[in-house]
Amino acid sequence: MSSSRVLLPPGPGAAATGAGPAPRAAVVGVVGARGGAGTSTLAALTAARLARRTSTVLVDLDPGGGGLDVTVGVEDADGARWPELAGARGDVPGEDVLALLPRWGACAVLSADRDGSEPEPGLVADVLQALAGAVGAIVLDLPRGGASGGAAVLGACDVVVVVARRDLRSVAGTLAVRPRLVAAGASVGLVVLGRGPGGLSVAELSAAVDLPVLWAGGTTRRLARAAERGALPSRGTAVRAARAVAAQVEASWLLG
Repeated sequence: MSSSRVLLPPGPGAAATGAGPAPRAAVVGVVGARGGAGTSTLAALTAARLARRTSTVLVDLDPGGGGLDVTVGVEDADGARWPELAGARGDVPGEDVLALLPRWGACAVLSADRDGSEPEPGLVADVLQALAGAVGAIVLDLPRGGASGGAAVLGACDVVVVVARRDLRSVAGTLAVRPRLVAAGASVGLVVLGRGPGGLSVAELSAAVDLPVLWAGGTTRRLARAAERGALPSRGTAVRAARAVAAQVEASWLLG
């Protein structure tokens, strides 16, 4: 199928033009409508794309995901994960936090620990606030059940992308997370990956969950093959979707 794209309006963190407060990072949250939707892959690829234009941090807030450092292949790299940042509370310089993190190419990565431990909400809030003043973009891999930091984390997001497939499980999952995403005040939109085995169209999915479509298209064969190899895809549906999300952020927040 051909891809489609509907731009979302700038959220509360859009960079100011002219006089005003100092701009902070554009914050993008990525959450799955259901398991196996490709959420972590899209978050990582979006961060990598944004890192071409501005200093970017990929942040893992899904303690049940096994660690984003594994997803991007830097699990053996030196650097701090959430447990090592336990003392980063209060008014911590973002540059100091950034210097502690492992790098995935041009992108810094703050990963969850593989033991499944969840960072304390106050720590999450303080670290994200510090990083927001030190980088141009932050991409959050959010769990479906609610992130550490809860409403405060969602409230920091300018855009939240719900990753869905064209099936009834995605409809149910999106309807479950939608109220708290909308209540947080971010611009919320769908990225729809793959075809619908039951014939559910992109328009029907969008109407059922009452959310606009940011990007939709393609099949997920390369995504599945890459997952089997423990690697990120270098082309295909997820890469095109990440490019569309990054382009939205670059245009709306004037990154550079």
